[in-house]
Amino acid sequence: MIKQQKLDINSSNIALLGSDLDKKCRTDKAGLEAQWKSVGKQEGLTVWRIEAFKVVPWPKEQYGKFFDGDSYIVLKSYKATPTAPLKHDIYFWLGEHTSTDEAGTAAYKTVELDDYLGGGPVEYREVQGFESDRFLALFPNNSIFILRGGIESGFNHVKPETYRPRLLHISGDRHVRVQEVDLSSKSLNSGDVFILDAGLKLYQFNGSKSTGQERTKGASLARAIDDERKGLPQVIVFSEDDTDIPAEFWTLLGGKGPIAPQTAHAAKPAGVKSLHRLSDASGKLTFTEVATGKISRKQLDTNDVFILDLVFEVFVWVGLKSSHSEKKSAFQYATDYVTKKGYAPYTPVARILEGGENEVFESALDA
Repeated sequence: MIKQQKLDINSSNIALLGSDLDKKCRTDKAGLEAQWKSVGKQEGLTVWRIEAFKVVPWPKEQYGKFFDGDSYIVLKSYKATPTAPLKHDIYFWLGEHTSTDEAGTAAYKTVELDDYLGGGPVEYREVQGFESDRFLALFPNNSIFILRGGIESGFNHVKPETYRPRLLHISGDRHVRVQEVDLSSKSLNSGDVFILDAGLKLYQFNGSKSTGQERTKGASLARAIDDERKGLPQVIVFSEDDTDIPAEFWTLLGGKGPIAPQTAHAAKPAGVKSLHRLSDASGKLTFTEVATGKISRKQLDTNDVFILDLVFEVFVWVGLKSSHSEKKSAFQYATDYVTKKGYAPYTPVARILEGGENEVFESALDA
């Protein structure tokens, strides 16, 4: 069953601390999430899905595959050099139809995992359809596969003759997304590749302006589905301009219709970068603007939390000596800030600890 209600992204922060959700997340008998005990000790990738307020390991063979009705946590542990100390990036990915409870739990548990790993990891919020290149690069072939459904769904092996027809949309150049879309000709466009999975027949539709990477990914996906079904399906490949497109292809899509033009990529938002301070030095939390335009590293203070607004991305910088209240409220203030500025709700928000800055953050500083 597909969860029809779309997630309110603005509610996907950690403003729920102290709420009923917070209490449910804290019901572990040992007071510590058991899933964290064996991770973060060596390089690699670990993925969990949120199920009934719990973090449940996601099968390794399904890494890179997500359901749009769920929320996930992804941990990447790595070394900059062979002799360097281990570093960590934590992502929480929110499906378009995930519930508010699942999204809130993913955010909360991400902070919990960060704390367990010493507070040094960089945290990222990822939203379906607007994933960052760095997130897509975590998975094989720089791509992710999104299916419809939720926790009650599964990657079960289904007999091809009884398989539910579905239309898979393949888009992107170096980084590719595969996403299930409405089974309709209205879902097609000239700029991408689509696979109509009809069980014993796999139709690959190559838009006239699709890229070689998209076509290659389409062919790779068709072969993977074919192999899973022991070579029984017939793979039929054609281009948008072909005159002999099988009639069954259009029948399964509800009839032939006009093909939409190549989807335009969203323009990079315009604006001026700015720096804001979150501090409780006065006895209560205050949020003030520090600078706009040129931002200097000297303007960062280890005793407080700062929000660096790059317009296209927002960073939460946590000073090593910042208070518990400042740290706890940082992500909430950042996501509230995105809303108040009128930015797109899927604007990337990342939390980093002083000393763990990445290249994007460093390059934004003028001195």
